[in-house]
Amino acid sequence: MLSDATVDSLPATLARPAYDRSRAGIGIVHLGIGAFHRAHQAIYTDEAMAVDVARDPRWGICGVSLRSREVRDRLVPQDGLYTAVEKSSTAIERRIVGSVRETLFVGDQRAAVDARLAAPATRIVTLTVTEKGYCHDPATGRLDFAHRDIADDLADAKAPRSVVGLLVSALAARRSTNAGPLTIVCCDNLPHNGRLLRGLVAEFAAARDADLARWIDANAAFPSTMVDRIVPATTAADIADNDAAIGMHDAAAVVFEPYRQWVIEDAFVTPRPRWEAGGAQFVADVGPFELMKLRMLNGSHSTMAYLGFLAGCDFIHQVAADPRFRRLVGGLWDESATTLSVVPGIDAAQYRRDLMARYRNAALSHRTSQIAMDGSQKLPQRLLAPLRDRLQAGASIAHLSLAIAGWMRYVAGSDEKGTPIDIRDPLAAEFSARCAANPDPDARAQSLLAIKAIFGDDLPGDARFVAAVTGWHRELALKGVTHVLDTHFAA
Repeated sequence: MLSDATVDSLPATLARPAYDRSRAGIGIVHLGIGAFHRAHQAIYTDEAMAVDVARDPRWGICGVSLRSREVRDRLVPQDGLYTAVEKSSTAIERRIVGSVRETLFVGDQRAAVDARLAAPATRIVTLTVTEKGYCHDPATGRLDFAHRDIADDLADAKAPRSVVGLLVSALAARRSTNAGPLTIVCCDNLPHNGRLLRGLVAEFAAARDADLARWIDANAAFPSTMVDRIVPATTAADIADNDAAIGMHDAAAVVFEPYRQWVIEDAFVTPRPRWEAGGAQFVADVGPFELMKLRMLNGSHSTMAYLGFLAGCDFIHQVAADPRFRRLVGGLWDESATTLSVVPGIDAAQYRRDLMARYRNAALSHRTSQIAMDGSQKLPQRLLAPLRDRLQAGASIAHLSLAIAGWMRYVAGSDEKGTPIDIRDPLAAEFSARCAANPDPDARAQSLLAIKAIFGDDLPGDARFVAAVTGWHRELALKGVTHVLDTHFAA
């Protein structure tokens, strides 16, 4: 098994940490140590440590698993080491990453998690907890005080279950022990993610203790970020292939594409690693980068996931191989691109070509069902935000409204052959109830549009939007995705 004791037995050609791991302290706590973190921020940190650990050894990572002990149980026997597997259509590159120095599971190690968050040595908390992990209303960006976890955390601050409650408790502990300020770096696909998280923390803290809220305002920073790398879920076959390649078992390997990007607002109240050593960009305003990624990559990804799944495609590369889907995505990009400002250093046309090339990377088995999860948390920023901008400008919404209709058809809960779809979403029960009560396609569409947490108060009252979405949904429900593609997107 891969570990500190066995790492020297790996093939000599396999890259490994270029520093003495035993010298590295822990200065970062990461909440949500899943595959994306290990394929992205942990690699940037590994590269920063490679050039800086002798001078500044503070930046090892304590990874905290919030929902399952599985990642902890895979990493602890391996001393936090794992293989990062980069796959393109022409090559596979492997390396051993060493920046994760400790892994905890909050479910049975809460005291250790609390101690690590409150430790003076901890200067940075990073997060990848998915959109639904923030217990907020996606339509407004405000904290959902009716959310069970938030309500329970406000009633009992001793063992918070929500990420927001955990952060506020950690900041309260740091205040009481004079442990110093904290920079909290959100790495999830949320609009203005740092500003949004600051607002959620402020709302929760104010409801708990006004003095604490004022202390947090003065002693915590929430820089916004944009993160980009396609990271499919690791499969048993991926683990087996990697084991054969490195000559030993690695239960925590992650697989990803070559492309990566990390743009970070330069607004820290603490020291930080030299992440720029790995190519991270520090900028004054992340906004243009963030909107480009959310509306171009994430918006088209969701569109391909819903409609592609219904068309029988298990993987994104299968969707991207279909010229009809490529034309659909091109039209979607045409609409969304008009809502964006110029992004420094980005050639917009080349960005689009690169995106499609990334989607067509058949070496990555990125499941449409994985991307389709938690749509209620994703639609507002990925598709509805550019759609609102287009409506305000009086411009066409033909492709964006089709994407929304595709989501509606997907959450109805069965594919075009009648096979049940496993809808994984915080609002799945509500979708099921609304769809069951409204078998007529138009009535079903209008019932789903009435969900304010997704569509707000404005869109259900916009006649042009309602007509466009309802029309597409009717065509999808009665005639199917293939008919839509053949009728509207054939050459």
